[in-house]
Amino acid sequence: MEFWQVVSKRRSTRKFQDKEIQEEDLQKILTAANRAPSAHNFQSYKILVVKEKKVKEELLKGDAVHQTFIPQAAVVLIFCADSSQLLSYHDREMADIFSLQDATIACTFAWLRAVDLGLSACWIGSFNWRKACQILGLPRALRPVAILPVGFAAETPPPTPRKRIEEVIKII
Repeated sequence: MEFWQVVSKRRSTRKFQDKEIQEEDLQKILTAANRAPSAHNFQSYKILVVKEKKVKEELLKGDAVHQTFIPQAAVVLIFCADSSQLLSYHDREMADIFSLQDATIACTFAWLRAVDLGLSACWIGSFNWRKACQILGLPRALRPVAILPVGFAAETPPPTPRKRIEEVIKII
């Protein structure tokens, strides 16, 4: 697919078919995430791949703010900032920002690659990350910052309206 087609086809899908993703395609999505740019190349994030329906349902019960479609997705990718990768960095505040940025850029790359493969997803940022940590048994250094359910779309949402470019761009 051409890059602009990928960007144009990307939608926040909230209904998924009951259909598995080929392991080869999942690996392509994860490889794209791994190729994302990273602050100082620290690569200070981890990706959890959730395939078990029970864990997906627990995430929903763990206060994913009524994102009822999570268990429908073939796979749920959880992008975590990993502050342990930056313990030696001299500026702790910037280190935290770097790990947050690394995780979210990786999530974006994964989503775009999923679209390129004919799949769909929905970025979830509204969830109780502390409960997610408990459900997933995460160490203190990992903080989930984005949940990305991925699968075959059971609907094709229309494009959402966008602000005019003049409203979001300021040239200085």
